[in-house]
Amino acid sequence: MGAFKTKDFISYDIAQWVANLKYEDLSSKAIETAKLFWYDSLGCALGGSQTEDAHILLAHHKQMHGESSGPCTCFVTGYKTNPVDAAFLNNHMVRAMDYNDIYWKADPSHPSDIICGPLALAEMKGLSGRDVILGTIIAYEIEMRLVEIGQPGVREYGWHHATLTGFASPFAAGKMLNLTRDQLVAACGICASRTGSLGAVTAGKLTMMKNTVDPWATRMGVESALLASRGYSGPEHIFDGKEGLFHVFGHAMHAGKPCAFDADGLTRDLPKSKGDHYRIIDCGMKSFPIEALSHAPLSAMMKIVKDHKINPDDVKEIKVEVIARAADILGDPSKYRPTSRETADHSLPFSLAVGLVDGMVTPLQFDDERVRDPKLIPIMDKIKVVANEEFEARFPKFQPSRVTITLANGTQHAQQVDVPKGDPRDPMTRDEIKVKFDALGRDVVGPERCSELGELIMSLDTHDSLQPLMQAMTAQGALAGAH
Repeated sequence: MGAFKTKDFISYDIAQWVANLKYEDLSSKAIETAKLFWYDSLGCALGGSQTEDAHILLAHHKQMHGESSGPCTCFVTGYKTNPVDAAFLNNHMVRAMDYNDIYWKADPSHPSDIICGPLALAEMKGLSGRDVILGTIIAYEIEMRLVEIGQPGVREYGWHHATLTGFASPFAAGKMLNLTRDQLVAACGICASRTGSLGAVTAGKLTMMKNTVDPWATRMGVESALLASRGYSGPEHIFDGKEGLFHVFGHAMHAGKPCAFDADGLTRDLPKSKGDHYRIIDCGMKSFPIEALSHAPLSAMMKIVKDHKINPDDVKEIKVEVIARAADILGDPSKYRPTSRETADHSLPFSLAVGLVDGMVTPLQFDDERVRDPKLIPIMDKIKVVANEEFEARFPKFQPSRVTITLANGTQHAQQVDVPKGDPRDPMTRDEIKVKFDALGRDVVGPERCSELGELIMSLDTHDSLQPLMQAMTAQGALAGAH
């Protein structure tokens, strides 16, 4: 590593950028994109509010804190609580179905796992929709840069990307509190020094923690910003000093070389004006409620089935060629016998099998009864997931996947997909996001409320108060503290 820095740590450069950035500096494209990601994310939250893990977390927090009280609103139930818990509970709902956004470079990330942190603090402080958009764009910018700079990414040596979220979330939260440069540095030091997440949460058999570690890093980001506002201190050298991120991971080896980070990539050409490029524009959305690297192979298979009118009973084998990390994450033995939604939505065999039989892959396909349906087992066993070394060189610019279906009569059909729907090169339109939002929210808040929410979200930059949005995100008839 060489000599450690004693001043001018990179955390100060990032903090200065955050402290200086104003809403007026944002490009119109970044603002519009931020609203679209809120549209997508709040739809995911409505659907995620119905999951078992969301119910457990809410019941736990209500038992700890008693009756509803506090300045911040939890989605759907309207439960009122403090900003730390509201940020966590709301962002867990966004994440719960693994249906929210995706940006995968050296590491994967879901930047929308952070945005309910700024939202909670903005509601507490009585801020505007413009403030939330500014915090959102800051969250995306830092998170997306963090997952670009690993050489290789931290996942390659056993850590979860929520480790990096702990470095981004305090900056987005701190902006809502108008923290100074030095306070932002402290907030990052407080948060990142205790949010390291082991990769076990997405390895092998998956549990509810798979969708919890990133929201927990956001929770800590909010608490860290609040502590920093009171003068609590944290290590300024958390990125590039002694035993900081770069030093600690520099001990790991990959392909015979020490792991490293492109430190300059964190601050190189940070956007500062309307004419600059903001990273949020480069983030993607999910058109299926499954792990990101499953989208290309599922799209390829569904195209074959549609184009050739394939009958599931006629299929002898489905060969799925993907990059090595996709085969490792999505095709290990536990993924052939999923027993939970968390494992099923990270299982290529399940996603393709249920897509082949049902002709669709929606949240309904991940109900417990469907996940455990023994009739899918023989079909899952026909699916062979293999790593294609040629695809490695094209990732992460592309997410290549090739699916070959062999029928019982020997006929073969193949299809390759490099860019899944929802990628910025094939983005979901506002109308397509509306379809997704309405499907997720219709049974939670009703179709009329879904339409109302769509209009509120897409006009977020015109609202001086967040109360209309938070009220609309509460199910009709729900009482504070109910459910």
